[in-house]
Amino acid sequence: MAEFPPNAGERPGGTAGGRREAALLTAGIMLLAVNLRAAITSLPPVFPELSAALHLSAASITVLAAVPVVCFGAFSALAAPLSRAFGEERVLLAALLVLAGGLVLRGALPGSMLFPGTVLAGGAIALMNVLLPSLVKRRNPEHAGALIGAYLLMLGAGAVVASLIAVPVFRAAGNGPGWPVQLTLGLWALPALAAAAAWLPQARYRTRPGRAARRAVVSVYRHALAWQVAAFMGLQSLGYYAALSWLPTLLRDRGVSAAAAGGLLALMNLGNAVTALLAPMLAHRVHDQRLIIVGTVLATAAGLAGCLFAPTGSVVAWALLLGLGQGASLGLAIFFTMARAPDPAAAASLSGFAQGTGYLIAAAGPLAVGFLHTATHGWTVPVLALLGVIALQCWAGLLAGRARVLPGG
Repeated sequence: MAEFPPNAGERPGGTAGGRREAALLTAGIMLLAVNLRAAITSLPPVFPELSAALHLSAASITVLAAVPVVCFGAFSALAAPLSRAFGEERVLLAALLVLAGGLVLRGALPGSMLFPGTVLAGGAIALMNVLLPSLVKRRNPEHAGALIGAYLLMLGAGAVVASLIAVPVFRAAGNGPGWPVQLTLGLWALPALAAAAAWLPQARYRTRPGRAARRAVVSVYRHALAWQVAAFMGLQSLGYYAALSWLPTLLRDRGVSAAAAGGLLALMNLGNAVTALLAPMLAHRVHDQRLIIVGTVLATAAGLAGCLFAPTGSVVAWALLLGLGQGASLGLAIFFTMARAPDPAAAASLSGFAQGTGYLIAAAGPLAVGFLHTATHGWTVPVLALLGVIALQCWAGLLAGRARVLPGG
C-alpha cells in the first residue's frame, strides 16, 4: 500500500489540525507551481537581446529554446524511482533547490554556465511536472480536479508575469551586456527559494508508491491507451513550446515592438492559465472528453494562424485565442494521466511515461521551428508545419479522450 500522511481529506470532518495541514499543502503546491514555467517564459521575449549580448548564433538560440523541453523528456523517468526512495515531498523540495541553483549559476556566469544552468533548471522542473499530479491524487483525491486546475492556474500566472516583465526588466537594468543579462537569467531563482521555504513543512512526509507502482512502471507502456495519452501530451507540448519560444520573434518580425511582443506572449499565457484551470474541472464532469478536444484544437489552430496571417491590429485576439486553446490542451493532458489510471500508483506511472515520452516529442518543436525559420527566412513554413502537428494532436486527443481506463494491476 502507498505511504501517505494524514491530511484534511483523511481527518475527521475538518479538525483545526486537518485544516491547517490542508492549507499548508495547498499553499506549497501553489507556490511550487509558479516556478514550473517562469524560468522558461522569461527568455523568449529577449532572445534577440541575449543573442547580441552573449554573441550567440541563431543555432545557439534555437538550442537554448529547446534545452528545457529536452530536459523534461530526459529527466521525467527519474521521478518514479526517486519518489519511491525518498518520498514525493522530499524530491519536490530537492527539485526546488536544484532549480534555484541552476538559475543562480546561469545568472552569475552566463558565459560558461548558460547551458549547464538551464539543464539543471529544466531537469528540476521535469521532476516537479511528473510528481505534482500524483501527489495531488494521493494527498487530496476528493478535490484532485479542482486542485490540479488551481496549480495549473498558478503555473500560468508565473508564465504570464515572467514573459510580461522580461523586456522591461532587461531595459531597466541597462539594456546591454553585463548586469541586464545576469538579472534576466537569474531573477527567477528568488521565487524558487521562496517556494522551497513554503514547502519545508511537507518534507516530514514521505508520500510514495508501493509495490503496485513497480508493476505499473513495467506494464504501462504495453497499453495503447498509455501511448495515446503520451502522444496527446507530446503533441500539445510541441505546439506550446514552439509558440512559447518563437511567437515573440515572429511578432517582432511582423513589426510589433519588443515590449508589445512580450506582452502578447504574456496574453497567450494568460489564456493558458484560464483554460488550464477550467478544462480539468469540466473534463471531470463528463466521461468522454472528445467534444472538448475538438473545441480546444480548433481554438489553437485558429489562434496560431491568426498570429501570422491576420492583420497585426487584431493579433491581440488571436494570441489570446491561441493561449485559450493551448491551456485547455495542457489541462486535459494532465487530467488524462489521472483519469485514465485505475489507482494512484498507476497514475504516477502513467504521468511519468506520458511526460517522459511526450516531452521527447515536444523537444522537436522549438528546434524544428527555429531551423525551418532559418532555412526559409520566413514564418509561413514553420507555422504550416505546426498546423499539421495540431491536426495530429486532434487525432491523438480523440483516442485519449474516450471513456476508458488502463487495466488494473
